[in-house]
Amino acid sequence: MCLAIPMQITRIDGDTARAASRGIERDIDLMLVQDQALAVGDFVIVHVGYALQRLDPEEALATWRLLDEMDDGAPGHA
Repeated sequence: MCLAIPMQITRIDGDTARAASRGIERDIDLMLVQDQALAVGDFVIVHVGYALQRLDPEEALATWRLLDEMDDGAPGHA
């Protein structure tokens, strides 16, 4: 199963950005969201290193809650 993860932009440098999520930072590619105005602090949904779409903070939080619920129900998690 492939999942896209919400991340918050911490730095923008042209077509790339640095983004963080739950203490993990990654460099991400912004090529697919060139038509969206992005700024430091914005949330994006990221899959295999590419930002796919801008999210509002509520969407990012709701996505994390859903991912947490899925993880809680996974085998080996109580």
